[in-house]
Amino acid sequence: MTLSVAFALAAALSSAVNLMTQHSASVGAPKGEKGWRLVAYLFRQPPWLLGWIAAAGAFAFQAVALHYGQLSVVQPILVTELVFVLVLRRVWVRQDVARAAWAAALVVCGALAAFLVAAEPTGGHSSPETAEWLSALPVFGGAIALLAALGTRGSPTRRSALLAAAAGLAWALTATFVKTATETLATYGVGGMLTRWPVYALAAAVITGTLLDQSALHVGPLSVSQPLLAIVNPIASIILSVWLFDERFTDSPARIAIAAVAMAVLAVGVIALSRTAPKDLEPSAEA
Repeated sequence: MTLSVAFALAAALSSAVNLMTQHSASVGAPKGEKGWRLVAYLFRQPPWLLGWIAAAGAFAFQAVALHYGQLSVVQPILVTELVFVLVLRRVWVRQDVARAAWAAALVVCGALAAFLVAAEPTGGHSSPETAEWLSALPVFGGAIALLAALGTRGSPTRRSALLAAAAGLAWALTATFVKTATETLATYGVGGMLTRWPVYALAAAVITGTLLDQSALHVGPLSVSQPLLAIVNPIASIILSVWLFDERFTDSPARIAIAAVAMAVLAVGVIALSRTAPKDLEPSAEA
């Protein structure tokens, strides 16, 4: 588990660097730059390019973590991206961070550790049976489609919440395809991987997750979409880890109860962190 935890944390850190650098470059673009001119401008900005390198690193680290570890371990750990973003805001951007935000970050880390220790995720296999895919994909695919359809109407807050929930489910499915595709790559090589369906399902899931993600961020407040994206993904991943990969948790009812409470506290911490973290990238006045 140690290897997968280390790579999952590396993926979370890389994802945080990607978010900070690309957002910083985009915000700093001249107001008149749009369309291809904006893209051309961004390509000339080292922070924006660094963001893409970090994004590639995040995907690679996550793939390694999922290949060697459990889905129910890796995906919850990725929530620490929010904590790394907070640290980067303070250390890199020199922003003042409210004590409430630091407290929320500690709650997130403590709840995550409590969940992993109490739940004791173990076992599992890397290649689900066809019957397992045929039972899980219609359920999750149908849920994503339903949430996306419902997210076309209503208030901005309602639409953002529904689309973010759909995106969270899509990213959880993406993780299952990453895990399966890496196993296919390790077993059959690049050529063999390209003749099998997981890599193409992965591509479709990434596109779907990105579209839903961006739609959620576009139609409503970040304070609604960001917590849901961060919470739905690990919870859905835990369900899929049992459904598809036969991962197991402790047999102790007491420890399962503690793990469930820890996950609930984690969700509360994510919501609090999203609401108390700085809303922009402006350095503090004294910086």
